[in-house]
Amino acid sequence: MTNHICRTIRLLLKTFALLLPSLSFAACIPFDQARNHLDETQCVTGKVIRVQSGERGVYYLDFCEDYRLCTFTVVVFQHDLQKIGDVRQLAGKVVEIRGEIKDYDDRAEIVLESSRQLNNGLMRLSPLPRSFDVEQRGHFSAGTSRPPRKRSTSKKKGIPTLPADVSDAESE
Repeated sequence: MTNHICRTIRLLLKTFALLLPSLSFAACIPFDQARNHLDETQCVTGKVIRVQSGERGVYYLDFCEDYRLCTFTVVVFQHDLQKIGDVRQLAGKVVEIRGEIKDYDDRAEIVLESSRQLNNGLMRLSPLPRSFDVEQRGHFSAGTSRPPRKRSTSKKKGIPTLPADVSDAESE
């Protein structure tokens, strides 16, 4: 009976979220208050000012003009981009992001690992373009490969032999 009631309540909440998206903002906290909710799973809302790429294909959603002064950020790791989509589309949009708020480098952050964390799972980003170079090196893309390398052949070496004077010195 309890499971049935819980499922019914969840279904009603999802229905209300679909019909009245503005209600879903009420459950979210503004990004500048996220620091007060460390180690909690929360919904955080704010306008993404820019999407910045970092080292090794990591993307950051910045909610302040100067990210160094901002108390909150969202991190998207390279291996999660295929599941989420093209996060660059979030620039300039007001988003809701649900996840565990962690303290990293004296700032609150949520790691975005799934598209379900965005706007209660209602936001769908387009997939990454085939030519999208995650690490932005410019030499190759996800859809192409490098030409095969030539294998160098090395001669097999025989069993090393000790010099005659070394073996003579050991026998004495």
